Amino acid sequence: MRAIATGRACLKAGVSTAVLVLAGGAAFAQSADETETENERRFSGDVITVTAQKREEVIQDVPIAVSAFTAEDLNLRGIEGGSELLRAIPNVAFSKNNFSMFNFSIRGIGTKAISAASDPAVAISFNNVPLIRNRLFEQEYFDVQRVEVLRGPQGTLYGRNATGGVVNMLPNLPETGVFDGSIEAEVGGYDSRRLRGYINIPVGDTFALRVAGASTQREGFDYNSFTDRHVNDRDLWSTRVSALWEPTERFSASLIWEHFEEDDNRSRTGKQLCTTDPGPTQVGSTTVPTFVAGTIDSGDLLQNQLSQGCLPSSLFEDAAFDAPNGGSLTIVRAGSMLLYQGLSSDGTRLDIPTFGTDPYAGATVSRDLREIHAAIDPRFRAENDVFQLNLAFELTDDLTLYSQTAYAKDDYWATQDYGRFLSDPIFPDTSLRVDNSGNPAPSPLSPGGIYTDPQLGASSRMLSADLSRSDNSQWYQEVRLQSDFEGSFNFSLGANYLEFESQDDYFVFNNLFTALSEYYYNQDGGIGSTSPCDENYKAGSDPSATECVYVDPTPIDNLAGDGHNYFRSRNVVETRSWAVFGEGYWELSPELRLTLGLRYTDDQKTATPYPSQLLLGAQSDGGPGPSSGGYSRRGYQADPDVELGWEALTGRAVIDWMPDLSFTEDTLVYASFSRGYKGGGTNPPRAEINPEVIQYQPLEGTFEPEYVNAFEVGTKNTFANGRGMLNLTGFWYDYEDYQVSQIVDRISLNENFDARIWGLELEAMYRPTPDFQIDGNLGYLNTRIADGEGSIDVMNRTAGNDGWTVIRPWVQVPSNCIAPTEHVETILQRAPIFGVVTSNALSALCGGAARFGAFDPDFNTTLPYWLFYGFEYNPLEDAPNGGRGFETDLSGNELPNAPNWTLNVGAQYTFHLGEWELTPRADYYWQGESYFRVYNTEYDQLESWENLNVSVTLMRPRDGFVIEGYIKNVFDDAPIVDAFTNSDDTGLSTNVFTLDPQIWGVSVRAAF
Repeated sequence: MRAIATGRACLKAGVSTAVLVLAGGAAFAQSADETETENERRFSGDVITVTAQKREEVIQDVPIAVSAFTAEDLNLRGIEGGSELLRAIPNVAFSKNNFSMFNFSIRGIGTKAISAASDPAVAISFNNVPLIRNRLFEQEYFDVQRVEVLRGPQGTLYGRNATGGVVNMLPNLPETGVFDGSIEAEVGGYDSRRLRGYINIPVGDTFALRVAGASTQREGFDYNSFTDRHVNDRDLWSTRVSALWEPTERFSASLIWEHFEEDDNRSRTGKQLCTTDPGPTQVGSTTVPTFVAGTIDSGDLLQNQLSQGCLPSSLFEDAAFDAPNGGSLTIVRAGSMLLYQGLSSDGTRLDIPTFGTDPYAGATVSRDLREIHAAIDPRFRAENDVFQLNLAFELTDDLTLYSQTAYAKDDYWATQDYGRFLSDPIFPDTSLRVDNSGNPAPSPLSPGGIYTDPQLGASSRMLSADLSRSDNSQWYQEVRLQSDFEGSFNFSLGANYLEFESQDDYFVFNNLFTALSEYYYNQDGGIGSTSPCDENYKAGSDPSATECVYVDPTPIDNLAGDGHNYFRSRNVVETRSWAVFGEGYWELSPELRLTLGLRYTDDQKTATPYPSQLLLGAQSDGGPGPSSGGYSRRGYQADPDVELGWEALTGRAVIDWMPDLSFTEDTLVYASFSRGYKGGGTNPPRAEINPEVIQYQPLEGTFEPEYVNAFEVGTKNTFANGRGMLNLTGFWYDYEDYQVSQIVDRISLNENFDARIWGLELEAMYRPTPDFQIDGNLGYLNTRIADGEGSIDVMNRTAGNDGWTVIRPWVQVPSNCIAPTEHVETILQRAPIFGVVTSNALSALCGGAARFGAFDPDFNTTLPYWLFYGFEYNPLEDAPNGGRGFETDLSGNELPNAPNWTLNVGAQYTFHLGEWELTPRADYYWQGESYFRVYNTEYDQLESWENLNVSVTLMRPRDGFVIEGYIKNVFDDAPIVDAFTNSDDTGLSTNVFTLDPQIWGVSVRAAF
């Protein structure tokens, strides 16, 4: 295998080298008579002007680590959207996350906190306006002036949520006095069809209008072998309308509206992997038993209950391409024990599912990361609008007042198969049920072996799907006064205000949830009987007998959202933030400059928590459910608002020097200190469980803000009459309270860790001739979590402590726990006596239940297990961290998604063929090893990966006619670029993310 990998790497390097040799040979065959003047003319067009400091400057004169790409740069490199920028910037990583957003990481700092109340660590801006929620990474770039990526904290001019850096996309704006346009059409692999274009229309001498648009349709990259359909396709379009008015030389106004829309079956996440955990056959010195109690054969019931579903093994081994131990899932065990539908005429038990079985035992998992075997195909819808008004008024020749007003609206809806593992049939034919006399007494639960769920439809299998949806809006206003004095001092002073409102909903549906609601909690009169959970349910009965769970009858596409037969995490957050800032620029001498900036930020967040209500019910008189532990039957009631606020003082100090050196034409040397800040927030609310009915572990409700002190030194150099560029940067960060989340109790629990980061970056470009260019970048990153930091690893809760054993809890308790091995052994040893009660007793080690037993004499229960088994135990007091597990020491571990090395090398050459120019280009990218979690175990490791892209562009400069062909991911690699660990109660499976497959395309562009 290593020989094959090495051979492929050599082949990839060989393709890049071939381009270099070909281009180099042609370059040095150029006529020696080409004059210096011609060189200067043709190189001079390569100077990029940026607004990294919110003023126009040549990029090589800006004392910030910034990369900028014009539309031509993006096109030549095949960068079609924000997710592909990592191929052109050192120390950058990108991946989608598990829900509705993404993680763009710069120098190891990204958005690893998952919460409606969390903020991005890398500010995403549209035309210098930050957008908290956006689709700039789903939609494709079109009619772009340039994209700027600032690395490092930008705590003065960009402020909050820029601890990692800034990605700023600047669109082309209208031009007065110019009528022009462009249209481009593309076809390619996967039946890809693209259209892009713009038109610029002048209206008189002072007004202009520009309309641009783009659309993409293609078939799916992935294949669902169960439904026999290709999924993860694209059907999206964008439009932008902008207007410019310049009535005088001193005043200008521009108005922009951009709309994005997508409706397709894009996969929100990738394939799921799992190294199956069969569960132990022995605990301590005790063999895990099976038992027969009446008509019940336990099978692997107890062994499954001691399994966590998936083992923490490498994702790159063959064993990872398996399914979780479905028998370990709490809903499966609850169904077996509570959904008994009697016997058939031949004495067969009608269990749902059969006791001690694994519903995933027959699952097949392809080793192809682009193939799934799932019952439900994904569906995806997104819509985004941005409105922006920009005003510029020159108060004097030296002072300009700027105003930016923006409103953004973002709506998102995505559903897909939750497990992406196909279950075996689990529903028996309940029409075969007979009564005690042998007479037919059919149950309506699953006639013919088919159960119908209102959200998931009819099936004989266990079905599960999720739904992620969000509704967000944002207002932003900034006013800035900027000077342009001819003297040694200039400044920028400003203030801004942000108002952001968000509602994020995340649902998980499972037809066993609904079956349990209908035929256990809503049972009305015996086996197979059920009644709707409304005001008529058991009317006239004693309230203590009227507990029920409301089942939402509406489909996913038009969900009412008030059911307790599914999990719903509802998160409503409002953010109000204002800031004042200023930055001064002093020319201490013609070669030496000083920049000092300061910003004061006031953040206020209000979260309205809506606790989840899965399988929680209540009595008819409003009293809490004596069995489920709920407080309500239907709907989601809000807890009191949680109000949080922070004040932060951030800024930067920079000294830069532009010496006159003999071996360069322009050199900038700078050193800077900057401080960044990112707000904290609230963790999503957990289940609203009555602690008198079910013991429940407490968790932190909030997480702290982030702060970073960053030191940076760098040099930017231009030499050989503009033919060459060499930039070097070194940085060191002291990071406080970096936010990282993992799924605990079905919610994203966000934790804070201190860290230290340092690294180096190199960016280079060389043109031996105006037609031949070699460019590249190299990044080195060293991240370390601070000494003394720790966290509970859900994949390894015992952390190597042999005296403790992982246990599966009862169905309303979402997370696994650990319990003393000696107590587990005692319970197992008495399984032949207590039968099915053994399973409930094991669950009680995670937390007692009023109706299903407890080991704590102070907890009111109908089953006093301390008398049955001879020991007392309160997990909330007697186990480490309330039974959640032992903390793993994180000291010295690397931050997630922080590869030690990144490398990009590109080369292009332009051949002049009469009136045509032919430019082939190749880009090779390599990313080193990294981890996707803070624990840095074998399970967490992401292997290094590489990517090769090639393109050929044929252009006729006189009229802008262009024909282009490209191949992306030339060798069709499918590396795992990131991963996400799912919850305990879904078996701790792992969602993995990979690259798009090999894609080719041919486009034609005409200008007018």
